[in-house]
Amino acid sequence: MSATITATKIRVKILRQKSAGEPSHWDTFEVPYQDKINVISALMEIRKKPVTADGKTVEPPAWEAACLEEVCGSCTMNINGGIRQACTALIEEVGELVGDTYEVTLEPMKKFPLIRDLMVDRSKMFNNLIKVKAWVPIDGSYDLGMAQPQDDHVRQLRYALSRCMTCGCCMEACPQINEKSSFIGPATLAQSLLFNLHPIGKGLEGERMEVLTSEEGITGCGNAQNCVKVCPKGVPLTRAIAQLNRDTTVYKIKKWMGLS
Repeated sequence: MSATITATKIRVKILRQKSAGEPSHWDTFEVPYQDKINVISALMEIRKKPVTADGKTVEPPAWEAACLEEVCGSCTMNINGGIRQACTALIEEVGELVGDTYEVTLEPMKKFPLIRDLMVDRSKMFNNLIKVKAWVPIDGSYDLGMAQPQDDHVRQLRYALSRCMTCGCCMEACPQINEKSSFIGPATLAQSLLFNLHPIGKGLEGERMEVLTSEEGITGCGNAQNCVKVCPKGVPLTRAIAQLNRDTTVYKIKKWMGLS
């Protein structure tokens, strides 16, 4: 009977780049293994002593993190080829055990402008939310009185859609998001439906539909369904896209017939 191998080290290989226009390179670091350590904790250990595995002192790698409990979405990165949050990525789950060493490769998201190392600029996601007016227009809503009761099934769908944390996983996994496409992406589509289903947010539905029926809207979706597979919060993205396909078709027909 072979002896169980006990991990003693973590080897972290990081794709680094000072800025978008600079050349990239790989740095490899080694830190002591700790039970149940996550990727963010490993990065923090590297920051304490930024010395590569071959003994070269370098600048600490840059990354983003805030909540450390998979709520803010800021620590999204490619970990061993898969997109996810680094705060919930336990080394023993995402790393490959080679001998007594867990090996982990970290890369920044590719669908967003690079800031530095593992940091990217997710502004286009927030700009897309502005395009579709993903909010509830509250001015004067008090004077309208109590909203109509809403079906439990609709409330449950709205709650599921509201779990989106704008992390960018769905954008990174979507093959339709690229430099040649203006597609606003699955997260923005789902948030459009969320506010269209809201009793007060529905007041801006027509303006949202104009964006959703434009070149950057729903027709940009290729139905790859990668988005729903990588969403860390289980947002029903494909269900939202399916419903918006119907809703936008009805909207266009009514507009053509002069009924909207």
